Amino acid sequence: MKYGNLTIIGTSHIAKQSLDDVTKEIEEGKPDIVALELDKRRFYGLFRRPGKIRIYDIKRIGIKGFIFSLIGAWAEKKLGKIVGVSPGSEMKKAAELAKKNKMKIALVDQDIEITLKRFSKALTWKEKWNFVADIAKAVVFRKKVVEFDLTKVPSKKVIKKLVNKVKDRYPNIYKVLIEERNYVMAQNIKNVMAQNPDKKILAIIGAGHEDDILELIKSSSRWNYILK
Repeated sequence: MKYGNLTIIGTSHIAKQSLDDVTKEIEEGKPDIVALELDKRRFYGLFRRPGKIRIYDIKRIGIKGFIFSLIGAWAEKKLGKIVGVSPGSEMKKAAELAKKNKMKIALVDQDIEITLKRFSKALTWKEKWNFVADIAKAVVFRKKVVEFDLTKVPSKKVIKKLVNKVKDRYPNIYKVLIEERNYVMAQNIKNVMAQNPDKKILAIIGAGHEDDILELIKSSSRWNYILK
């Protein structure tokens, strides 16, 4: 997806296809700046061994945010083992290629601590119950929302179905994990574009964010998203 001096590619964090897409786009497109769906903490975390869990972490991001981060990391690691790709490999690959080719790196995602704090405050009892019910359906009854190849980036049709499912069953989680971060990333990418009008920019974004972020960037109206 292209807009002005910007190219956006949507990735899946455990898909082999994403590694290939990132490599091809950087080596053939030769961007001046590579923008990543990462904040500083997650960026440096890609190149370090995981640290020990501390009580301080729970106090800092909230118990629900802490538990969610553990479950999310476990699920990505589990799925990554199935397909043979470590979670976040495409972002790490992009950073390594950018460094190798002397390209600038822009980190455009919201600070993970802010996201997890927001998650802890936003999660409702109804959403907790929905989460337990959905896990039971998947594990006990083997019920699947939609089937797709984990080694590839899901189609836009599949992504839309999954995002709409989250929006319907988990409206507050959708707001915190998708909608709010879309605004943050769109604004950060717009800033990079404005500051570098003559530079080629490649943004590597999770496929679930891609379309909405591009629409926000294209918007000619001024907007200021306020977290409530």
